Amino acid sequence: MFKTLLSILVILLALGTTSIEAKTFSYSQVHNMPRSVEKDYYIWRFLQQRSTTASQARAIIKDVDNINKKLRIAYKKKTGANPPNITHKPYVTEQQVEDWKHQAEGNRLFDAGIKQVQRKKLQKAITYFHKAHDVYLKRWEKDKSLFWLYLLTKEKKYLYKIKRNSTHINMYTLLAADITHSQYPKSIITPRVSKKSVSNIDVTNPIHWAKLKIKVKKPNADLEALAEDCESQATIGMNTYIKAKACNYRKSYFPMPYRSAMQGYPVERQALIYSIARQESRFVPASVSRSFALGMMQFMPFLIDHIAKQKGIRMDYDDMFDPIVAIRFADYHLNYLNKYLYHPLFVAYAYNGGIGFTKKLIKNRNYFRNGPFEPYLSMEKMTNVQAREYGKRVLTNYVIYMNKLGKSTRLLPYIKSLTDPSKTDKFR
Repeated sequence: MFKTLLSILVILLALGTTSIEAKTFSYSQVHNMPRSVEKDYYIWRFLQQRSTTASQARAIIKDVDNINKKLRIAYKKKTGANPPNITHKPYVTEQQVEDWKHQAEGNRLFDAGIKQVQRKKLQKAITYFHKAHDVYLKRWEKDKSLFWLYLLTKEKKYLYKIKRNSTHINMYTLLAADITHSQYPKSIITPRVSKKSVSNIDVTNPIHWAKLKIKVKKPNADLEALAEDCESQATIGMNTYIKAKACNYRKSYFPMPYRSAMQGYPVERQALIYSIARQESRFVPASVSRSFALGMMQFMPFLIDHIAKQKGIRMDYDDMFDPIVAIRFADYHLNYLNKYLYHPLFVAYAYNGGIGFTKKLIKNRNYFRNGPFEPYLSMEKMTNVQAREYGKRVLTNYVIYMNKLGKSTRLLPYIKSLTDPSKTDKFR
């Protein structure tokens, strides 16, 4: 009997079981959490519990910061009614409103320029890109406009302007360096921290992260001090998140945490996991998105369920806040994506928008085929804005992390290969 039990235990450990039963939460536990997206996630968990009553559901829903689809479904299932419309709008300054207006107008002008490129009216496109550059406030958006001015005119003065004026690390700054045969920007920083952890911060606890974000968002917050308070290997994501905000993003932080968990993977896989983690969560293990994507690698609950079933394990969703678990799940999921997609840009599209979306996109003959201004045009005209920008950022991260991991890499060859199916995907 003992041997049988021992065998079962060994099998469970081999499968990587992290939790046998789902956690449960009391009303007071959830109610006392600070208002945040992290609390919304736990309200969703609370609504799904069998022990939660309809009256408790009607009470706890008043604590929600923003009701999403998951909360609506869980509340209706528990109470039989639709939840009240509760949205707590964040405080917005006049300057923020003005900045958003600039961005909206810049986007309108840039999109108009892309449409003129598609119509082969290049002079009109040039005019729009000039106007977009002048209207945009964010550096990466200005860089985007300048890069397209280079593509249309072949005048390298636009690339040199990117190099001279931009401290932001993005696809366009790397391409400007590649085309002008220059080094990549010096504002790329990988911190080295000796301290293992911070005693008062549990990196696997979303509420600890929620409380820290509240401090960071205060108008007179001492960001340098807050960053110093969470300077350790375990909290490097929080630390660099705050440091970047403190310097108004003039420096770009590319941490490389959890090296021991990554050592067994090929360099390309390590770079891809780091690239996605940086974009998804800035390496904050207890991250929760508005749609309740969880952990450093931002897995949606349905995908957690699917992978756990495939791996033969039962686990609690909170286990995804363990960065090692998140890395293992990411590796498993990337193994699946890499069966069909070989290029980091297409893998990024699939990680963000799903493999079905990516397959449909790249099989469309209007995308990623040989032609004028390709593949840049395909990368800009995608209608899925989130996946479009996500892909650019992950690809940029990937090139930087490949170099950080000791493999000399430039972005331009990856861009040029996007129209060659033999180097990118199995769908074409």
